[in-house]
Amino acid sequence: MLSLPNLLTLSRILAVPILLFLLWPGAHEGTRHQPLPIDYAFAFGLYCLMGITDYFDGYVARARGTVSRLGIFLDPIADKIMIAAVILLLVFTRDIQGWHVIAALVILLREIIVSGLREFLATLQVSMPVTRLAKWKTAFQLIAFGALILAGALPAMAWIKTVGLASLWGAAVLTLVTGWDYLRVGLKHMD
Repeated sequence: MLSLPNLLTLSRILAVPILLFLLWPGAHEGTRHQPLPIDYAFAFGLYCLMGITDYFDGYVARARGTVSRLGIFLDPIADKIMIAAVILLLVFTRDIQGWHVIAALVILLREIIVSGLREFLATLQVSMPVTRLAKWKTAFQLIAFGALILAGALPAMAWIKTVGLASLWGAAVLTLVTGWDYLRVGLKHMD
């Protein structure tokens, strides 16, 4: 049950509170201030590690033939926890603000809607495979959030934040397209 892929997935879930602590405003002194660049740097390293484990948990499970029900259950949950936590945190720290919050909200809402839709369709024994476009959406998300965290570690390099925000909007557009595709499939099975 606790195979290497499942441990990698669990490590991603357990890393979320550490990521939150690193970027929580005022976590170190009990006052509300922006996290320090060193906090962002450690958070960026942890975020990258979480992204790597996201790739390798599935790769190792398939390569070793150890795909388990626990892994199938935990992997999407770990993804949703990570994405939701990072979005909420970056909005809270104002690394995502203004109109960019709309893009973040689109991504967050799609994650919730598609999860519910998958759960509903599973009761009907209907599978919704991940599309290639959804994988691109995920790549844009990972780049966006990673760049926005890295921008806090390197505030003098404003172009990093620009890349992060542009990727965020790219992810939001792909989120709408893939979300609509999944919803169309789901609506066919609803009364």
